[in-house]
Amino acid sequence: MEQRVITIHMIGNAHIDPVWLWRWQEGFQAAWSTFRSALDRMNETPDFIFTCAQAAVYKWIEQADPDMFEEIKQRVKDGRWQVAGGWWMQPDCNIPSGESFVRQALYAQRYFREKLGVMAKTGYNVDSFGHNAMLPQILKKSGMDNYVFMRPGPNEKPGLPDVFWWQSADGSCVLTYRIPFSYNVGSTHIEEMAKRIADMAPDGVNDMMEFYGVGNHGGGPTKENIALIKQMAADPNMPRVAFSSPDQYFETLRAYHPTLPTVTDDLQHHASGCYSVNAWVKAMNRRCEQLLTTAEEFSLIAHTMFNAPYPQRELTEAWHNVLFNQFHDIMAGSSIKEAYEDARDFFGQSLKLADESLNYAVNAVIRHINTEGEGIPLIAFNPLSWERQAPIEFEMQGTKFEDGIPKAVITDADGREIASQFIKTSATVGNGRLRITFTDKLPPMGYKLYRVFLGKQEQNPKPVAITKDSIENRYYRMEIDAGTGWIKRLYDKTNGKEVFAGPAALPVVIYDPSDTWSHGVFRFKDEIGRFADAEIKVIEQGPVCSRLRVKNRYGCSTLTQDFIMYADLDYIECRVKVDWHEKYKMLKISFPVNVEEPQAAYEIPYGYIQRPADGEEEPGQQWIDVTDSNGDYGLSIATDSLYSYDIDGTDMRITVLRSPVYAQHDPHKPNPEEEYEYTDQGVHEFRYVLYPHRGDWQQSRTVKYAHELNAPIPWVIDTWHKGTQIGAQGFISIDAENVEATVMKLSEDRDAIIVRCYETAGKETDAVIKLPAFDREWAAHFGVCEIKTYKIPLNSDEKITETDMLEL
Repeated sequence: MEQRVITIHMIGNAHIDPVWLWRWQEGFQAAWSTFRSALDRMNETPDFIFTCAQAAVYKWIEQADPDMFEEIKQRVKDGRWQVAGGWWMQPDCNIPSGESFVRQALYAQRYFREKLGVMAKTGYNVDSFGHNAMLPQILKKSGMDNYVFMRPGPNEKPGLPDVFWWQSADGSCVLTYRIPFSYNVGSTHIEEMAKRIADMAPDGVNDMMEFYGVGNHGGGPTKENIALIKQMAADPNMPRVAFSSPDQYFETLRAYHPTLPTVTDDLQHHASGCYSVNAWVKAMNRRCEQLLTTAEEFSLIAHTMFNAPYPQRELTEAWHNVLFNQFHDIMAGSSIKEAYEDARDFFGQSLKLADESLNYAVNAVIRHINTEGEGIPLIAFNPLSWERQAPIEFEMQGTKFEDGIPKAVITDADGREIASQFIKTSATVGNGRLRITFTDKLPPMGYKLYRVFLGKQEQNPKPVAITKDSIENRYYRMEIDAGTGWIKRLYDKTNGKEVFAGPAALPVVIYDPSDTWSHGVFRFKDEIGRFADAEIKVIEQGPVCSRLRVKNRYGCSTLTQDFIMYADLDYIECRVKVDWHEKYKMLKISFPVNVEEPQAAYEIPYGYIQRPADGEEEPGQQWIDVTDSNGDYGLSIATDSLYSYDIDGTDMRITVLRSPVYAQHDPHKPNPEEEYEYTDQGVHEFRYVLYPHRGDWQQSRTVKYAHELNAPIPWVIDTWHKGTQIGAQGFISIDAENVEATVMKLSEDRDAIIVRCYETAGKETDAVIKLPAFDREWAAHFGVCEIKTYKIPLNSDEKITETDMLEL
């Protein structure tokens, strides 16, 4: 039998961490020196090929050294410099939203095409800590048919092949290679690794890749690397080796069609602690993502309907900052403390640009609404693509009346009176500052006009029932244990069901001596205490909502949970403030659900995944769910800034905070004689929603409630003026409950409206999508968890087309 010959494709690359144990300014210098070195090696060795990702780094070089950038452009043209990745950065691949992954590709691939005349064919995330299961679809629809990664390793996900087809739920597949051992094999190991990699080649696969070059802090392939590879090529005792690139490798593999396994799972678990450490940066990411898409929607409406300027440059710059901060060592919380000062500033600039864009847009819209009539005009905006029954909170200047208590009546534009309630304002100086809340239905991706009549007495409907240790509306009764402050009972009145099997909203403290990444830790179970010693008091009581505050203590830390029930909403909201001063500890909040044979589901970017309820720490997006195996009853929990959870049987636990030393990496251990900075010290605020439901989560409002929690309602107190627009208007409609439009923006070429939708419940669906104000309508078919991007030309005579995520 002829002996199989394995070819090792030697991939000279530089994975550069722009930020990690250094700030971005130092990463900038490392990138420049690495690119200079790679160009020099090309001049010395005609067959040497270099591969590098991250459009943001290329942009640095373009701006700082145009001459070097011209050299790179020529080497790309020669085929010697291979552009990989196709994303703005190498982000964390679990925390960013689905839309953020689209934008990573949208801005990077168009940049590469414009500046270098190519686009990446191979996704390249060699250092990211886990990879969500929707990536194959996003990669395919962004021009990439291949993917390379390194983590999780064989010990972290046993049985995962090294070469395989990776498939998303919709059926999209990318040819995928797990890098053996390291993405930056050094000179002392190149020969040894080549032999070991050749021995790892699966049956039928005659080609493997070895990635070499100095990484992380830059450097790239060295003269010594290249000399060794040449020696290996001449040595008959070595595997066949060749200078190559990932693109060439995958083209070679495709040419002889080896039989490969198909993987339909996500790729976890490495560094499970990354999804909860440095919680504030994750919260800022969620806030920026939502605000940017909201600003885009209403900027598009203001531009196309009322000829307001569309702030494309500002919004693009804001997205670039957010995408930069999604770099895995920033977003995962594993960088030095100083790096987060820069991240704060980048996020701050993005929030400012998005806030300004949104403010200009909504004011451009309201100037065209007819607000004439009695009462102070209030306009509220809904950024989501369905009609939304939502609590609306606003502030305004008002007047106290003869009894010292402000009074008001709120109506919609048709004069229908809406129950309202005064709640505590943020102002403490008085001067007639008022804060009012009410609930009402808002049109999809639209606005609604209300009128506020100060000084009028409202009807005083019955308040939501509340006592010092209970709160109740027509949907639920919640009872709090007076000693501990934990939920001792939540009764679902509609379905006659006790929701919990034991104490819930239970704050659990876990001993966690692991490093910043929690290397090698898959479960956090070493409970050492619980927040207790409760103080409970009624904060608000009224016809719209009632609010019960529970304050607990543990060690030097305090936890405040405000439970809110609304008269007209069938979920419970909780607003949380943690003042955390613990070290080497983790905070979880536990909810033991009263179901049998639990089935666990987690939201992931633009999709969902079912996972075993085995207590492993898992990344997730805006919601998690446990439903019984028959799909009869369950509980969904949505959060507005958390990304780490575990579901152990029926016990759902949201992970709030971790407090290791900044950027401590095993095997290095902190010196007990030294002082260190610990993560997540101080005050953190977030919200979560409890949503018990009959049936499974797909039949319920889990996705909608989670996205409503994360999409604040912009509002404006207006004045009286004429206008051509009616008092309530929605700018999109979709007739399928499980299809959501996440994006409505001006195209990058400024000649069309871009609408992006996805299927949320895992079932094939037909939908009709309408843009009523633009007199546009089209039918669409969605596969399971399918993402679709539509291009609606501004010229109404041109046809609507489905396009890729790059809008090309």
